[in-house]
Amino acid sequence: MPGFELFGEAERKELQDVLDNGVLMRYGFDGMRNGHWKAKELEQAFQDTFQVKHAQLVSSGTAAVSVALAVAGIGAGDEVIMPTFTFVASFESIIMSGAVPILVEIDETLTLDPKAVEAAITPKTKAVMPVHMCGSMANLDALKAICERHNLILLEDSSQATGATYNGKALGTIGDLGCLSLDFVKIITCGEGGAVLTNNDQYAQFADHFSDHGHDHLGNDRGAEDHPFLGYNFRISELNAAVGLAQLKRLDDFVAIQKKNYSIIREALSAIPEVVFRTVPNGGEESYSFLNFFLPDLGTARKANKALKDVGVDGCFHYYDNNWHYIRKWQHLKDVKTLFPLSEEVKKSLQYLKTKEFPQSDHYIGRNISCLIKLSWTEEDKKARAKKMVQAIKQSM
Repeated sequence: MPGFELFGEAERKELQDVLDNGVLMRYGFDGMRNGHWKAKELEQAFQDTFQVKHAQLVSSGTAAVSVALAVAGIGAGDEVIMPTFTFVASFESIIMSGAVPILVEIDETLTLDPKAVEAAITPKTKAVMPVHMCGSMANLDALKAICERHNLILLEDSSQATGATYNGKALGTIGDLGCLSLDFVKIITCGEGGAVLTNNDQYAQFADHFSDHGHDHLGNDRGAEDHPFLGYNFRISELNAAVGLAQLKRLDDFVAIQKKNYSIIREALSAIPEVVFRTVPNGGEESYSFLNFFLPDLGTARKANKALKDVGVDGCFHYYDNNWHYIRKWQHLKDVKTLFPLSEEVKKSLQYLKTKEFPQSDHYIGRNISCLIKLSWTEEDKKARAKKMVQAIKQSM
């Protein structure tokens, strides 16, 4: 990870097709295309590869979550349960929809704790959104059972775990809706892009319309198309889709490379008694894009993270002190700093974040180090990295 490490002739060929015909937009201009429809091809490729009925490409992973929330009918006054450990796009998309993000504890999987989810359900709860962080998944059997019991929507965010599976199914295809990110630093990339996956025909139709200003896409004259409802511009371009088309064909190879590289580093760290690896739920197989492990306490993790940097080991993250991915430093969310006025109901509903503590999440994130697994490492790179990591962690004890 990420896929841009191995850009090559396949990506250049798909891009050249688009440049040769000159049509960068995914809709219309039929006569100029010479048969090239990269976005449509990539959507079909996702359906075939992930064995899902529908795939709708959009402009980013954030757009994918926003579209998924909209097509599921989630909006003003609704509550969406989400984890404390995720990317800021999770709560951004929920707030943009007019709904309220309800953050709950994670467990040793580094994803939603099913017990915390159950405890957070209220009459306003509309959806549960597990985020499959750092290459691995939530306990989807437990979460699915909770959603079925309470008649809630299960919305998977698989942005950081493309290529991982659960009980033989691709992540993002198990819930009512699934979201992927295809940005520049993901295992497969479009440069910028995302996808909404679903087996629900109505959700798929809504996603198709909503992501393109509400166009119904009927007939062959874009100017004559009707608009059944309001939508927005979350379209992907043909250039971005072209890159993704080449990358998706290489997904199995990328995962295999990552698994090999991950295994070498993990085996080396396994020799340190104090290192404990994250829990992968039964039936799950990671994408191997990150190696996640716990150290005995917060102080040790901080020392180890600094020691890793000092010896030149890049791509290791201690999210407890990171502004991107953990509730602890999301002050702009806690203070509800927006450029647009929120309803009094939403502002009042978010007040809990000013005083809410998440000791269980702190327990796991405070001790966790998450290390990126690269596709481009040579055999010498892997051996040298493993040796440096072991030395740095041992020195931190």
